[in-house]
Amino acid sequence: MDLGSTLLVIVGSVCSFKLLNKVVRLLPTPEPARTKAWKWRNISISLAHSSLTGGWAVSCFYLHPHMAEDLISSHSLLSHSLVAVSTGYFIYDFLDMALNQPFKQCWELLLHHIVVISCFGFAVTSRLYLGFAVVSLLVEINSIFLHIRQLLVLSGQRNRPGTEIAAPCPSVTYSVTSWLNLGTFLVFRLYTVAWMAHWFAGQNEQTHRYVLMLGTTGLSVISTMNIAIFYRLLKADILTNTHNKNH
Repeated sequence: MDLGSTLLVIVGSVCSFKLLNKVVRLLPTPEPARTKAWKWRNISISLAHSSLTGGWAVSCFYLHPHMAEDLISSHSLLSHSLVAVSTGYFIYDFLDMALNQPFKQCWELLLHHIVVISCFGFAVTSRLYLGFAVVSLLVEINSIFLHIRQLLVLSGQRNRPGTEIAAPCPSVTYSVTSWLNLGTFLVFRLYTVAWMAHWFAGQNEQTHRYVLMLGTTGLSVISTMNIAIFYRLLKADILTNTHNKNH
């Protein structure tokens, strides 16, 4: 795609996710989530993005395996379109959060989105590092389960009906989702980002200083956030449940 087509895809993506938000607004919201209707919609849209781009990223490498051999200059129309669509989503989500959430409640995600938009924006406009950007979107496979977990919590389906408030027992659906979330977090988020950092460190000699600074900053921010999120998940789903069983 040329620059004009790329920008058109990005703008179309922003508009499409905004339209999807309006569709979700028309759908019934579970009773426990009605007091947090915006958050329900936001996470639902994020789940749609993760479901779309996670499978799309796998398809890019399956249909064009040569791209894995050159993550800098090799790409396809499929991969270029994927990164453009995802850029549009992150722009949409940044604006959605900035307009509907207090800054101190979402500053971490806003920072994450600024980093991603900057990196993806450079990739789609320069048509360089598109393969690297597609690798980063493998993280969205984990995000599918992360967002499903959040929706279960919001809809009041975290614990089995009838369990005592003092010692809640997770539902089967929540337990399965939680373990899938933790497992895919290790493989598709922590391992993938660690591999990306290792690969990027080996490209110092052939990487422009601006790209090196952008990539290093982005990976540092995302790695720090991933470790913090993983600790919160372990504490909420494993350590707390173990404590409740022992008491």
